[in-house]
Amino acid sequence: MSNCYIIGIDIGSLSTKVALIKDGKFMDSLIDRSTYKFKEVGNQLYQKILEKNSILEDQIYKIVSTGYGRHSIDIAEKQITEITAHARGAQYYFPDACSVIDIGGQDSKAILISKKTGKVLDFQMNDKCAAGTGRFLEVMASALEVDISEFGDLALQSEEPEEISSMCTVFAESEVISLFAQGAKKEDIAAGIHQSIAKRVGGMAKRIGAQPLLVFCGGVAKNAGVKKALEDELGFSIERPPDPQITGALGAALKVYDKYKKTQN
Repeated sequence: MSNCYIIGIDIGSLSTKVALIKDGKFMDSLIDRSTYKFKEVGNQLYQKILEKNSILEDQIYKIVSTGYGRHSIDIAEKQITEITAHARGAQYYFPDACSVIDIGGQDSKAILISKKTGKVLDFQMNDKCAAGTGRFLEVMASALEVDISEFGDLALQSEEPEEISSMCTVFAESEVISLFAQGAKKEDIAAGIHQSIAKRVGGMAKRIGAQPLLVFCGGVAKNAGVKKALEDELGFSIERPPDPQITGALGAALKVYDKYKKTQN
């Protein structure tokens, strides 16, 4: 089959991502808020990416879903775990990747990849609370009355980060408000928040033996403050894909293409 189009749909708790590949090469992507209508948003983005690229439905070889709500979308013919999808998506941009950190809206993951086979060897996942996730950052930014898009840059301005002792979102929010009331600078509180996330997620990465080349993906990877804090915590530099938010959707599509290629040989 020439022009093998495959669509990956990553339905996260906060955002839904759709990636289109052709013959194993990334073509296009779309992102929207998931709201509570996973199925509806996923279907809408699927139709939009077809229209945007002038592709008919019968030209699509496969549709595959991954993420928090992967089982909710009925147009997907296959479901792939987030761990597998993010590992494969990271390898698309960084073939030598042997570790991945993914921080999304409601969970965070550390993944170890075999240098020889490219397969997942081990992983740790925090999906029981909002600590160390995008949602945690949103709550903390709101407490400081800072736009979430500016939060990371604000943290990078700090010279004396405040210590945030609690990772529970509710208690940490109270701690942040108390620090601010005591006269602490916003940038120092922001830096402390970013460091607390790095300690939690970096700890997961250390427990599985994560090492360079490490790829940072997920929506939170766009935050330069978290990236810097993770590098400080781990003691080495980390890489980011061009658009870290679509890594899961892209990886899901690529996993299907990998199997398709084997059938053609």
